[in-house]
Amino acid sequence: MRHPIALVLLVALVAGLAFGAGAQAPPIEGELTLITPVSKFIHDAALKAFADYAKERWNVTVRTNAIPAGTPVAYGRIVEWKGRPDADIFWGGESALFEKLAEQKLLQKVEISKELWDSIPASIGKPRPIPLKDRDGFWVGTALEPYGLVYHPVKIKRLGIPEPREWDDLLNPKLQGEVAQCAPTRSSSSNATYEVILSMLGEEKGWDWLKKLAANTGHFTARSRDVPTVVAKGEFAAGFAVPSYMAFEEKLAGFDIRYVAPKNAFVTPEPMAILAGTRNPRAARAFIEFLLTERGQRVFMERGLFPITPRYKVQGPPGSPAELAVQFTGGLRSYFDGDVANVYDEGVAAKRSEALKTRFRSDIEAVWKKPN
Repeated sequence: MRHPIALVLLVALVAGLAFGAGAQAPPIEGELTLITPVSKFIHDAALKAFADYAKERWNVTVRTNAIPAGTPVAYGRIVEWKGRPDADIFWGGESALFEKLAEQKLLQKVEISKELWDSIPASIGKPRPIPLKDRDGFWVGTALEPYGLVYHPVKIKRLGIPEPREWDDLLNPKLQGEVAQCAPTRSSSSNATYEVILSMLGEEKGWDWLKKLAANTGHFTARSRDVPTVVAKGEFAAGFAVPSYMAFEEKLAGFDIRYVAPKNAFVTPEPMAILAGTRNPRAARAFIEFLLTERGQRVFMERGLFPITPRYKVQGPPGSPAELAVQFTGGLRSYFDGDVANVYDEGVAAKRSEALKTRFRSDIEAVWKKPN
């Protein structure tokens, strides 16, 4: 009698194993965490759109989270995590830091579909091409965005000066104490724009220019996102090294703020990478792929960013946020429609990164005094 019972148990066990082997794991994990300098205005919208998409396509409920951190701070945390990260994705800032993370084996290859990867050109800009994706596949751009100037038109008029259009306009003596900026030690947009000034003028003349800018600076903000805020509120007349979408967010909130991207303003591809050791690699990869589709790109276009691929242009119904973004940035719909002037050198920036911050601390931060 024991043999038939044993046979029944064996059949049940085999059937159970076969069922388990045939059962498929969910296509993506149910959790996704970013570490990012990209503002809540952008990353909340992107995460919500992805969560909606994941529910529609796979019937998977994805819990999303973002750890806000300036690019240098985020970079430092990722290094400290040593391949056991508390986030899945690093998003935003200078690509030079992504290169450094890849060298330390703290990123894994993106490995998105060939069609999406190939839809993004290798670079944009002259005479120095700006990489839009990593040649070794460790990061990919998600949207294009200039780092320029903002100003409060009423305050500028009261000061009796022309509306700023070029970098040198911020050195006007009447702007003493009226400029807001964020330190390059806390902001990748400031660091990249400092690099632009140094590349345009050379090391010594560039630092002389940056010291003059500091003399006109009335406030160093805690983060780059605060620069357009204090200008929009009329606390300062102008802001330096401001990402376009951060200024556009203030415009959508009803503030009278203007934006301009001077010649050679750095255009970031807002790089995105999957961290080595991530607990949710499939969700991370699906998130990146989603952002590169038309649906994902429209999330950006409606918030003052530009498409990372020539496939799309910023456009929408009259009065829509997309059309307001076009108007706000001087009629631009795509960075692929014309020439992009760029002097930022990624290789030089990566090598000079620490030296730039050190000199800022000694030559500007240590001696700067808030104007009376």
